[in-house]
Amino acid sequence: MTTVSTCDRLERRAAAARRNVWWCAVVAMLALPAASGAQAPAAGGQKLVPIPIVLPQPVFEGTPQNLRVPNLEKPSYKARAPFLAPEGVANVARRKKVTSSDMAPIIGDIPMINDGDRSGEEGSYIELGPGKQWVQIDLGAPYEVYALLFWHFHNMPRVYFDVVVQIADDAGFAKNVRTVFNNDHDNTSGLGAGRDMNYVETSEGKLVDAKGGIARFVRLYTNGNNANNLNHYVEVEVFGRPVK
Repeated sequence: MTTVSTCDRLERRAAAARRNVWWCAVVAMLALPAASGAQAPAAGGQKLVPIPIVLPQPVFEGTPQNLRVPNLEKPSYKARAPFLAPEGVANVARRKKVTSSDMAPIIGDIPMINDGDRSGEEGSYIELGPGKQWVQIDLGAPYEVYALLFWHFHNMPRVYFDVVVQIADDAGFAKNVRTVFNNDHDNTSGLGAGRDMNYVETSEGKLVDAKGGIARFVRLYTNGNNANNLNHYVEVEVFGRPVK
């Protein structure tokens, strides 16, 4: 029989205690929440913070199960995560000049597109004619554009077709045109086939990442919806900051 001295027993207990302390430290580190995106440095050491989004009150709850729309993204039952951008980014589209392919809407007036009313109630949206239509905002100067947020119609579940969002340097969309969202999967609108998915309108609106592209003009296309062939806009917001 091997005799274990008192010193050996004490040394083994000390080693076990050290291992326990090490594992507790590892577990504690794993249990810590991940660092908030608001503290993550951007390229060039810029601090990222959530952009200032204000959402309207929801008008309906849930997502209907009978929407027979191809390429439809699955509904999310969680609040959207904050969108992070450099400090100083704000909505730079408010009450800027708006034009449209249909300057005589069936309902509403063109300036309502960026008047700050996101509610979606009667009197807060415009209705454009049937088929492919677009609205365009002149930001007045070049901006670093980080995100676009827009609502077409959210007082009932709807899916708008051939949603395309572009930014450009000129009003005619001939110079440095960049497409930041496109769910026109079969190129019906002639702007190129897109890979983004169809989605159901909600009070959260559709948030599109523009990745800080520099542009003065933004243009948004639609081509009817699953209820009719008309086009609607409640509000369009563009989050950016002046070019330094």
